[in-house]
Formats: sequence, structure tokens, C-alpha cells
Amino acid sequence: MISLKSPREIEAMRKSGAVLAGMHHMVRDLVKPGIDTWEIETRCREYIESHGAVPLQIGFEGFKYATTISINDEVAHGLPRKGLKLKNGDLLKVDTVVGLDGAVSDSAWSYAVGEVSPEVQQLMDVAKKSLYLGIDQAVIGNRIGDIGWAIQDYTENQHHYGDVRQYIGHGVGPTMHEDPQVPHYGKPGHGVRLQEGLVITIEPMINMGGWEVITDDTPEDGWTVRTADGSWSAQYEHTLAITKDGPKILTSQDPEFDAPYL
Repeated sequence: MISLKSPREIEAMRKSGAVLAGMHHMVRDLVKPGIDTWEIETRCREYIESHGAVPLQIGFEGFKYATTISINDEVAHGLPRKGLKLKNGDLLKVDTVVGLDGAVSDSAWSYAVGEVSPEVQQLMDVAKKSLYLGIDQAVIGNRIGDIGWAIQDYTENQHHYGDVRQYIGHGVGPTMHEDPQVPHYGKPGHGVRLQEGLVITIEPMINMGGWEVITDDTPEDGWTVRTADGSWSAQYEHTLAITKDGPKILTSQDPEFDAPYL
């Protein structure tokens, strides 16, 4: 069932999103060659809790951590690991979900560790732009397929990257995952019609190679999703509300860049 949020609920989610955006600002300043991924996990959890919020991923289907930390060919759901230090040129993805006074927000971001190659930088640029092209379509009267097609056309047809199919965006609030599903591929004019008050995530995962992925299946892991061909992957995600004034980003990190949507 799809639930529509009131202006009061959307404002509460914006406050939750502000905590999450602040955490990502902290991560941006923290990431550098030599940092341990466990330190990133620890600092993120401390940041969220120090702002009166809750890291909602802890305990979700048995997950133990406040963040997922995915590196290079890891697409999503990577585990923070003690002793695993980032290297110059790595591509890091950090994702988490925050609850504040019952309001939920969800956001992932990609980070260059030190100096990345031109190929990795281009992947990051395309993945980020695809997020905002999807957001451009998140207006009243459009359909879910319009969002997916904007992302797929840009990443696959124009740049020949792999647009991951198995993991998609979704409705959010008051729980982490709600209807509708929001694929990052699709057909224009198809799917659920967007209505005022709908709050969704858009979170494209874009691979240098093919779109296929595999999941680690070991007693120690069982979560980490990787590209099937070993190519590197980038992801960017915002939580946003559909409003009469257009899409409103609730996890904005950059008011100047996101200004058209605020």
C-alpha cells in the first residue's frame, strides 16, 4: 500500500534528512588514504546518535552496523571491516538510514579516496548526474517509469555503463522500505503515477561494466553485493518528496547545487 505524507510529516523527514546530510559532510572530510573502514562506521554512528537520531540499519534483518561501506567493485551492502584501510584511488560508497522522532531518511553517497583515475571520476560524475536526472522527473502526474527511463537512457544508452536492476529505490517513512518500488530503468509513461505527498528514494547504482551483480555467500558475510564482472560501481541516493512545487530533496547536502528542488 502506498502512503502519502502530510506537510508536517515531510517536514519531520526533512529534519531527519538534515542529520543524515550532516553525517555525509562529516564523511567527506574524514575520507582519506589510510583510514580504517571501522573508523568510518564508528564516527557515523556517533554522529547520528549525538544528534538525537537512531541508525535504523542496525538490527534490520540481522544487519549489525549503522552503515554499509562498499569499496570499488562492491555495489552495495558492504560491511565495515576492522583493519581494512582505504587506499589512494579507491571508490567508497557509504549508505545509511536515520530515524529522528519517528521520521525516516535514507541516503547513500560515493567518495573518491585521494586521487582517483579519470575513468573512476567519470563514473562518479555520470552516476551523480543520473540521480538528478531521475529527480527531474519526480513531479506530480509523471510515472515511475519516467524516473527509471531518464536514468537508464543517460547511463546505458549515452555512456554505456551498467544500470543495476536487482536493487532499486522505494517509498520510505514511517518504515525503511515501502511501496512503491522505484526502478532505475523503465519505460516512459509506465508505472505508478506520482502524487503530491509521495516520499521516495532514488538511488541509482551504476557499474563501469555490465549491470549484473552477485552477493557474497559466506558465513562471515552474506550481505556484500558486487559486480558480476569485477568492474567498479558508484551510487548516489536522496530521499525526496513529491510536492505541488516540484520534487523536494529531504537529504540535501548542498543547498546551492540542490536549490531548484528545495
